[in-house]
Amino acid sequence: MAAFAEADAAASAEDAEAAAATPSATTPAEKQKFAKARFVANAGLAAGATYQWIIKPYRDGKFKKGTKGRTFALVKAGLAGAFAYNRLKAATENAKGDPLLSKAVGPLTAGIDSLKGLGSKLRKGQAGDADIGAFEDVINSVKEAGKSAGATVTDKIPSAGQLTG
Repeated sequence: MAAFAEADAAASAEDAEAAAATPSATTPAEKQKFAKARFVANAGLAAGATYQWIIKPYRDGKFKKGTKGRTFALVKAGLAGAFAYNRLKAATENAKGDPLLSKAVGPLTAGIDSLKGLGSKLRKGQAGDADIGAFEDVINSVKEAGKSAGATVTDKIPSAGQLTG
């Protein structure tokens, strides 16, 4: 009987050590505390990437056939499109942690989901005015939703390393 008690005590000690070493989940209050900051950071990165590597080169005519550097511009735009989509999805998840942001950003999820395949379209050179306009509209809508919830989003241009992963 004493052997069982010792084994049980040793197992309890191991369980306590494992529990102490395992990080605990973030409480709902902590999630809400940083929701706006995370939303602003993610939405800002998406907006910066979209403007720098999609909208600006498109307006400058860098995606037109025969333009010097077109392939490189399209590859960067494709990466930026995938990156922006990823950051917008993250921003909507962050918005769920803040009651005011979740109401403001919630209706935009369909618009964000519509951008899913745009990165590959850009990379292949198949994106047109409507596609670029859709990206710009979604970014502006997210910025406006954040502003209405007290979370002003400013463009933050990600590094090339951030785009690739």
